[in-house]
Amino acid sequence: MKKKIALLLTMSLTAGVLGMMTGCGSSSEETTKESSVAESTDETQTSTIDVSDVEFISDGVLTMGCDANYPPFETIAEDGTTPIGYDIDVMTEVANRLGLELNVVNTGWDGIFEGIDVNYDVVCSGVTITEERKESMLFSDSYITNYQTVVVPAGSDLKIESLNDLDGKTIAVQKETTSDIVMSDLKSTNTIDVNIVQNEKVTACFTQLTNGEIDAVVCDSSVADSYVASQSDVYEIAYKDKEEAEVFGIAMGINNTKLQAAINQALADMEADGWLEETRNYWFGDDTE
Repeated sequence: MKKKIALLLTMSLTAGVLGMMTGCGSSSEETTKESSVAESTDETQTSTIDVSDVEFISDGVLTMGCDANYPPFETIAEDGTTPIGYDIDVMTEVANRLGLELNVVNTGWDGIFEGIDVNYDVVCSGVTITEERKESMLFSDSYITNYQTVVVPAGSDLKIESLNDLDGKTIAVQKETTSDIVMSDLKSTNTIDVNIVQNEKVTACFTQLTNGEIDAVVCDSSVADSYVASQSDVYEIAYKDKEEAEVFGIAMGINNTKLQAAINQALADMEADGWLEETRNYWFGDDTE
């Protein structure tokens, strides 16, 4: 099925428009897919989920916070303004099924959760659901599963069978992500002696790997898969921790149970009719869960 998406900072969505997706393309620094509008040949009619009793930052608008520096989940297109990526597609379709417009607020990862119920209704930005985070916010059901993954230069003789094998190595992570937390815990507990370079952007991690400044990048499997798929002559996956699955969810205010229920219904419908699977395959490949 051909896919389509209207990629605007504020997107006007109607209940009859489905399967919105971004098209193909890439930039020299980031692993992205540029926007295009293609006609769907297989549209399915759905009914709008009732959100009349849900309060939003702006009436008739679902406002989403994200850090658009995490391709392919979210990044900025080559026009310098348009947000694109898997999370953008997911939230566009969620808003569509709720009968709302979508407004995307691009903000830094540091402090992103403090903006919930203040600057935006939800955060959808490759957020791992953790018990600690669930103490201060609600989460939707998971919309994608990830694993901590080690990426090395293509052709590297570095053998990694667990994260502990990064002992004595220099690695890069995006600051304040789950990868940063996991690797920092291994270091702080003296499990391994690893030099951790923390970057504000995941793209900087891969630039450092390309330049030979580090031995490996540790990141989410979906990000790793996308980089390797588009640049297999530059990067390869050395290890994927399949024993420790991480699930991503949409974060919202701790008391916003009505919005949580509505979003969960939209996600369930998107999973049932194949929209989520097709979109995951488009951005990450056929083996993404």
